[in-house]
Amino acid sequence: MSAIQRKNLDALAPDEVRRFPHGSGQLAQIGQLAIGRALLEPGWRWSTDVGPIAGTPLCQIHHLQVLLAGHLAVQMADGETAEFGPNDVFDVPAGHDAWVVGDETVVILDVLGNIARFGLPADTERILATILISDIVNSTSTAARLGDAAWTQLLADHNRVVRGIIERFRGSEVSTTGDGFVATFGSALSAVRCAAAMRDEVRPLGLEVRVGVHTGEIDLLPTGIGGLAVHAAARVMTLGGSSEVIVSSITRTLVDGNGLRFEERGRQQVKGFEQPIEVYLLAT
Repeated sequence: MSAIQRKNLDALAPDEVRRFPHGSGQLAQIGQLAIGRALLEPGWRWSTDVGPIAGTPLCQIHHLQVLLAGHLAVQMADGETAEFGPNDVFDVPAGHDAWVVGDETVVILDVLGNIARFGLPADTERILATILISDIVNSTSTAARLGDAAWTQLLADHNRVVRGIIERFRGSEVSTTGDGFVATFGSALSAVRCAAAMRDEVRPLGLEVRVGVHTGEIDLLPTGIGGLAVHAAARVMTLGGSSEVIVSSITRTLVDGNGLRFEERGRQQVKGFEQPIEVYLLAT
C-alpha cells in the first residue's frame, strides 16, 4: 500500500546539506524525486563559486525552479540572459551561468531536474574520437561584399552541402560556429576524407574553407563535447589557409597506408599549449 511521506528542507531533517562559497543547498528525496533548496548570498556566482567544484565552466543541470526571495540573473552559453524575482517560476536548460543580483539573499526551490548532482563534480563520459572543425575563409569580407540577403542564402547553401558530406562519411555534427562546423568521427580516415570532400565541394559555391582534424579523448557533455582534444583541433584548424586541410600527427599516423598524401608543416606553437603541435597538410 502507498503511504504518506514527509521530508523537511530545514536544518531539522534534510537528506543532505551541501555548502559552497557564498551559499548552501539542502536536498530532500521523496521516492524518485529530489527537491532542492538553495540559499545564495550576495556576491554568489555559479561560475566562480560552484564551477570549480563541478569542473565545468557552465552549470550542466536542467532546472525548473521557484524563486522565493531575492533576485537572480541567468545567462545561457549563447548570450541569452534573464533576471528573476520573487514568485517567478522558471525553466533553465543545461549550459548556463547564474548570479545573485543586489544585496538580498536568494532563496530558490528546485522542483524538477537533476538537482541531486548540484554542487558535485560533474560526471562526464570520455571517448576516443576524431574531431573535425571547419571555417569559411574570409567570411566577414564576403558577407560585406554580398550583403545580408545574398550572404544568408550562400551560408545556407554551404551548410546544406557540408551537412550532406558529414552524413556521407558517417560523422556526427556537434555544432555550428556561425560560418563553420564541429563534427566527430569514430574513424580518423573517414574524418580526413570528409575534410577533403568539404574542401572540394564548397568551391562551386564560390567559397573556400579551411579544416582542422585531430584525434584524442573528448568529454561527452549535455550541451556538446569538451576536453583538451577539442581545443587542439580548433588550434590545428587555425594553422590552415584557403582550401587547406591540416591534420595533427596523431591523426596522420592513424590514416597511414590508405593512399592519402601529406606534406609536413612542422611543429607549430599554438595558443594555450605549452608544447608545439606537429601538423601535416593533406595534399590535393
